[in-house]
Amino acid sequence: MAAETSRNIGPVILLGPPGAGKGTQAKRIVERYHIPQISTGDILRDNVARSSELGLAAKAIMARGELVPDNLVCDMVADRLRRPDCRAGFILDGFPRTPAQAGWLDAFLEREFFHNSNQGKDLPIVIRIEVDYNQLLKRLTGRRTCTASGQHIYNIYFQPPRADNVCDIDGSQLVTRNDDREEVIRERLKAYDLQTRPVADYYEQMRRLVSVNGDVPADQVTERILGFIEDHAA
Repeated sequence: MAAETSRNIGPVILLGPPGAGKGTQAKRIVERYHIPQISTGDILRDNVARSSELGLAAKAIMARGELVPDNLVCDMVADRLRRPDCRAGFILDGFPRTPAQAGWLDAFLEREFFHNSNQGKDLPIVIRIEVDYNQLLKRLTGRRTCTASGQHIYNIYFQPPRADNVCDIDGSQLVTRNDDREEVIRERLKAYDLQTRPVADYYEQMRRLVSVNGDVPADQVTERILGFIEDHAA
């Protein structure tokens, strides 16, 4: 896939449950347009590691076993989005998680990020990858991981090893990780649906939510997503 670096793509938000392929698609968008993928988890860890003012405040809160509040998270996101590598666009990973955060992001971008841009004001395109529930269960519960390296991963439904429970590469045993057990997966999917539905509803009301069928091969999903991004950038 040829890279393209001269376009102003603007902000991209990918929504989708665990196993929908967001990570794969985000990586392909980054490779295509050379825009950064901004993860709130990475931002938080970076601020804590650097002992920034925001990081120290967040560290004290987490030490008490409390969740980092929206105002701190938003301040960290704002600081990251002001960096030069975000000027042509970026992908947000793990943000916004609530309609309040989505509203804050819209206001921030309109007020500050695109105020002096030659491209004019722009707001995120929000792409939801939709995958059938049973397909998600197969993708997640079917995963088997090599015990030797942890890097060789198979799927008993879609990419099985040549021999049952044996790694093709080094002959080590394959196991099901605790996070891939069906009861855990069902809870993760339920939590995702409860948490993300209000965010999707917010963007749908703003007429900025588009959906992609994630049940088809990954290359077809990529083609569809890039088409939406190109239309949005135009």
